[in-house]
Amino acid sequence: MNSSFFSMPARRCAVVATAVALAAGPAVLFAAAVPAYATGGSDGKASAVVLRTGLDVSLLNKTVNVPLRTALNEVQAPASAEKTALTVSLDGVGQGGAVSVLRADVATARATADAHKAEGYVNLAHAKVHVPGLPLLSLIEVEKVTSRALCEAGKKPVAESNVLGAVTVLGKKVTLTAGGTTRVDVPAVGEVTLDLSKRSTTSRTAAATALELNVSVNPLKLNVAEVEGTITLAGATCESPKAPVAKPEEPKEEPQEQPGVKPQTAPGPPTESNLAETGGSSVTPYIAGGAVALLAAGSGALVLVRARSRERG
Repeated sequence: MNSSFFSMPARRCAVVATAVALAAGPAVLFAAAVPAYATGGSDGKASAVVLRTGLDVSLLNKTVNVPLRTALNEVQAPASAEKTALTVSLDGVGQGGAVSVLRADVATARATADAHKAEGYVNLAHAKVHVPGLPLLSLIEVEKVTSRALCEAGKKPVAESNVLGAVTVLGKKVTLTAGGTTRVDVPAVGEVTLDLSKRSTTSRTAAATALELNVSVNPLKLNVAEVEGTITLAGATCESPKAPVAKPEEPKEEPQEQPGVKPQTAPGPPTESNLAETGGSSVTPYIAGGAVALLAAGSGALVLVRARSRERG
């Protein structure tokens, strides 16, 4: 019974000492920083076309008007696309029959676009263009023309077009001036005005056209088939991808201390001046000494009680 009397306070003392030590330990809360992330990005855009017509055809002294709107090998992206058709014909404008508007050995249009770049490209070789009213005479013949529009993310867009080899308009070989206009007039047939290598760029777009023709044809002025309008050969465009906008990382919060608790610092040797850094305090030696004295007193009392019990027994 006396043994239980002295052992219980010792256990309680150990529990209390452990609780005090845990309470005295450092406790600091840190707010987690939110990482940066990007939003708002998009793929670029591109298009390419081998031939596009915007012609008005008048038949039988303008009693019948037929719009001639067509495009050969026209492609657009974001999705990659490519076409290589070599001919295009139109029905109902050539005295009830079909008219072959274009014939070529090579006629390729390609458009690609993704998050890094967009590109339109056209290659046309050994091509002949016809219009109604001139079944045997080509409106224009070209050996080779190419156009390219390239828009890369973070770079200046590029527009290129080239006309290589001879060019024949209404049966006449012509010399074209880069960036200029060439006019071809054939008596009793018609007139064609050509613009060579038209290019334009902005901060995010590019466009290139190898040849653009303004056409006015009335063979022998018979008013059987009068053709007016425009024809475009080898056109390409692009638009740069939109780069994602990175939201800046939120500033990190400073450590927040719990009330009444000192923040944890780097460990160091447990000297009297920095005992607070090791989880103790300056009064720790005194508390420890008092605990030893109490234990010694308790042990002595226990011995004395047992001795008296023996004497009585």
